[in-house]
Amino acid sequence: MTLETSIEFLKNIGTERAKLIKNVLGISTVEDLLTFYPIRYIDKSKIYKIGALTKEPDADIQLRGKITDIQEVVYEKGKKRLSAKFRDETGTMDLVWFRYTNWMKEAIPLNKEIFIFGKVSFFNGNFSMSHPEIEADEKKALYGTLLPVYPGSEKLSKRGISNKFFQNVIYSLLKDLPNLISENLPNYLMKSLKLMDRINAYYDIHFPKNFKQFEEADRRLKFEEAFFFQLGYGLKKLHQKTKSFGNPFPIVGDYFNNFYENNLPFELTNAQKRVLKEIRTDMKRSTQMNRLLQGDVGSGKTMVALLTMLIAMDNGFQSCLMAPTEILAQQHFNSIQELLENTGIKVRLLTGSSKTKERKIIHEELENGELSILIGTHAILEDKVKFKNLGLAIIDEQHRFGVAQRAKLWAKNNIPPHILVMTATPIPRTLAMSFYSDLDVSVIDELPSNRKPIITAHRREKDRLSVYNFCREEIEKGRQIYFVYPLIEESETLDYKNLMEGLESVMNFFKSYNVTMVHGRMKPAEKDINMQFFASGQAQIMVATTVIEVGVNVPNASVMVIESSERFGLSQLHQLRGRVGRGAEQSYCILMSDDKLSKESRTRIKTMVQTNDGFKISEVDMELRGPGDILGTQQSGVVDFKKLSLIEDSAIIKASKLAVEKILEQDSLLNHPDNQMMKQYYIRQYKGKNKWAQIS
Repeated sequence: MTLETSIEFLKNIGTERAKLIKNVLGISTVEDLLTFYPIRYIDKSKIYKIGALTKEPDADIQLRGKITDIQEVVYEKGKKRLSAKFRDETGTMDLVWFRYTNWMKEAIPLNKEIFIFGKVSFFNGNFSMSHPEIEADEKKALYGTLLPVYPGSEKLSKRGISNKFFQNVIYSLLKDLPNLISENLPNYLMKSLKLMDRINAYYDIHFPKNFKQFEEADRRLKFEEAFFFQLGYGLKKLHQKTKSFGNPFPIVGDYFNNFYENNLPFELTNAQKRVLKEIRTDMKRSTQMNRLLQGDVGSGKTMVALLTMLIAMDNGFQSCLMAPTEILAQQHFNSIQELLENTGIKVRLLTGSSKTKERKIIHEELENGELSILIGTHAILEDKVKFKNLGLAIIDEQHRFGVAQRAKLWAKNNIPPHILVMTATPIPRTLAMSFYSDLDVSVIDELPSNRKPIITAHRREKDRLSVYNFCREEIEKGRQIYFVYPLIEESETLDYKNLMEGLESVMNFFKSYNVTMVHGRMKPAEKDINMQFFASGQAQIMVATTVIEVGVNVPNASVMVIESSERFGLSQLHQLRGRVGRGAEQSYCILMSDDKLSKESRTRIKTMVQTNDGFKISEVDMELRGPGDILGTQQSGVVDFKKLSLIEDSAIIKASKLAVEKILEQDSLLNHPDNQMMKQYYIRQYKGKNKWAQIS
């Protein structure tokens, strides 16, 4: 027998049962059965006394005593039930069976000491137990003391595939365990981290003698999953560093220094300085930089991107910044062009809307090296776009680009450019450690000192008049207001109706102000005109759908009113809120909602009111939605761990990551004799399967 052996060849299973178990639980091999872990345990370590019971116990319990009397009772149209008296030295309890009464009547031992186990009920002044398990053998009654409860279904139970069935099959299988599996972690690692060995971990995850043994087994198996997952990423990262040559940028010269001394509009935050130092260290090397830059909305990522591009210029290289939408590309272009005013440094914008004449100029200037900084969308990837010497590619919100698109960017130079990936969508730390561990991660976790935290409030329909009055007060101070409505694709017509009704309501109340509108049905040109009308300050109010989630930078906007906020996801609410608070004035986000809210909606709104920290928000979002949804890869089985939880096991993930880094630092090819079992296991089990390392 091997781990690949079909379960149909195991005792008491056979072809039909194997087929049913596979269909219901997805278990087809011995390995599947070994990793079919209990969902909880029944504690048989304690024997209760009837006289000591004061109320219904929360869990199933075990008692020792004798059955002294059995009666068959006929009730309801000839149906039978079996009633019995169970006694111990402290009292009496009723036992009852509604099924298999004839068989049970013969099987129940009278006046012999037995163990019963089950759920106790209190009815008509007496304690009783329905369908208790009965065990006459003391050793069997107490074996393991913690008995596993496996996932099951009614469909399986009807075919005799019960929890007891799985207990017996797996208990029998564990006797062969030393012939089935071997250790896959080095001794030195298990010793340093005080990890249980693999064979005992499987014994004790299924049949632990106590909860301490279970916890040790659980920790070992979780660590194993995390460790080999991290090993895949670690080996890929190592491969990138040794095989992915890059142009070294050793110089920080006049372009950077002159801008820093003469044009920097504000002092960099400590977080920005730290991140720049990390980027500079990467780019000094002759290997390609692959760095993920996380920063909350308004944290100053664009400034870091610009300073990085100036370092590229100091070393004789060109840079490009690619954004997923024209609006976002335009915003980056406007910001960078404004920052570089009076420096003589040329910046161009290339998008799908760029005119033919403009494109031709850009193509020529890129090829002859006259243009050093290009901002754009997917248009940068076109074959006609040829750089003289591309040394740095910055990708904003990279999850919106496909792998093939990013590969085209890499190919814009013989030696791949350094890569800086930016995201304003905070990634929970456990996900960053797991699914982005082939990238070096930098975090800007500090806002510029001139920014005041946004005040967020939750209001309902009854508060609408006071919300409108507050908005009017802000407009009178010279500020601008957003009203945002949800957009759900399944009911586009309904959403359009809601938006139109919202626009009418706003226009009726704010009659003396200019109101503009933006929604998904508009043509890009019309949308841009309306956005510009608001951005220029000519309109005091913008009514919009979520198209403003990214790409609008209006420092004068101080209030964001989000209608039907319960229909938005947490990260989306946070991104929308980030459209205000971009100036020095106090800003506000008002979450409007129905009176009746689901528990999840209440949690989302409460989180928004309590914190502005995007990383805290992302952690709550992951708890609510699960890791797969956050990564956008749920349908692909991103959380394929049998034991490990990306939400609850961050300490184990961190420990596994550190362990992998240390091992690869000392033995990058895993050739040391102590690492051979680990290497062989990885090659056999994981090589080629760790697809997530290919995506990030």
